[in-house]
Amino acid sequence: MQSTNISILFLIIYVAGIIAVGIWNRKSESSEDFFLASRKLPAWLLAVTFIASWWGGGSAIDLVDHAHRNGISSFWIYGVPVLIATALLFLFARGIRNIGSISQPQLMEQRYNSTVSLLLTVFIIIFMVIAATVQVIVVGKFFQAFFDLSYQTGAIIGTLIVLTYSLFGGFKGVVLTDLLQFLFFLFTAVFLFYTAYTQSGGMEAVKMTALANNKSGYTSFFSDVSDNLAYVITFGTSWMIQANIWQRISAAKKSTDARKMMIISFLAFIPLYLMVTYTGMFASVFYESVPKSGIVPNMISNISNPLISALLFVGLSAAIMSTMDSLINTGALSLTLDIYKEYINPRASAAHNVTIGRISTFIIGAIALLIALEIKSVLTIAWIGSDFLTSGAFIPLILGFLWARGTATAATISMLFGLVFSSYNLLVALGAPLPVAWEIASVTQALIGISISLILYVGFSFITKTDLEKSRSFIRKANILNRTYD
Repeated sequence: MQSTNISILFLIIYVAGIIAVGIWNRKSESSEDFFLASRKLPAWLLAVTFIASWWGGGSAIDLVDHAHRNGISSFWIYGVPVLIATALLFLFARGIRNIGSISQPQLMEQRYNSTVSLLLTVFIIIFMVIAATVQVIVVGKFFQAFFDLSYQTGAIIGTLIVLTYSLFGGFKGVVLTDLLQFLFFLFTAVFLFYTAYTQSGGMEAVKMTALANNKSGYTSFFSDVSDNLAYVITFGTSWMIQANIWQRISAAKKSTDARKMMIISFLAFIPLYLMVTYTGMFASVFYESVPKSGIVPNMISNISNPLISALLFVGLSAAIMSTMDSLINTGALSLTLDIYKEYINPRASAAHNVTIGRISTFIIGAIALLIALEIKSVLTIAWIGSDFLTSGAFIPLILGFLWARGTATAATISMLFGLVFSSYNLLVALGAPLPVAWEIASVTQALIGISISLILYVGFSFITKTDLEKSRSFIRKANILNRTYD
């Protein structure tokens, strides 16, 4: 009881602090100010908010549990896709920043047309809502386990906290609170890693436990890699084009800062994801099976020192919420700039668009909460959310930077296929009695989706007209290869 009371007190202090940061940064005079912090943030700070966006609730809870069951090869579920996506983003960061658009759909309108831009907006909003839903589910279950609340109450409280400071501060508020949240969670992760290591007796004890439980390949990095390839393909490609990360690249002062951000993040992700993975492996020595609430919440609630337990609780809450606020903010950006400003009120003033941005923030968070109150499964819905981007948006986005012959018509057809394909798979995953020739959330499904998308894009590009001067101008402006053009 004492630990719970202290945790509530620390949570109140923490929430008051991040809301104060949000209110302090509430003044936003334009959409660029509200969504990109006027492009004045340094590379190291953008790297921190980038890391906080991906090294969040999924890593803190889900990867530890997977590593407990499957060992070091669980790094392939989250760690490898993150490293692949970050490496690809390093290659494209210069081009994304050089284009200089505020949102991803604005960038695609420069490359193709308004139809492609609108379709991409649909994909982004779908992905952001589903991804934010995952974080609402995680925070709801965590609060349920720690405070003995109902899942619904925990989900509502967590979402309201995030919405409060996101509504006030916009992107700058999200970035600054991400910094605070990252430091909290880093302390939590290091402490739990050390605790698990000391309690387990180290790797020798892990190997002996795995041998006793007949878990062959538990300490082999390449054990059963094929089982995780679906996550590598789908998460790696979809995260590379994730709009909230492109938002951070666009917020960099210049293209060199955007690339520095990627280098810092790549180097940081390796030890961070390995630390989380090894925490789960060490826990296999003193947890025979994964507790219902998950290993990390269980470890935190069982710490005898109430102050330490409360600090770790706030740290894990911070990790979950830092991911959620990033997703909600980017979904709101798409609603505001790519739907409202583009199609509903193009003449709206800058101040009016900031107000709409805050309303959009509330809408995205509210929809995510409503879905989370009905669906409590994390991994499958997260994978299918990523599948929308992989099947529908990856090929037109990436080839748009590289191939001048790619046409707007081809991009539209490729994206429409991805929308239908992913929606069909989502319905099957939710239990609709529809025929399907592949296993849902499998390598086969991932390869079919991205392959057909590529074939449609390339094929229709050769048989439809394109404005070569427009596409070449876009590619020259992006200048990914840093060439000098005459």
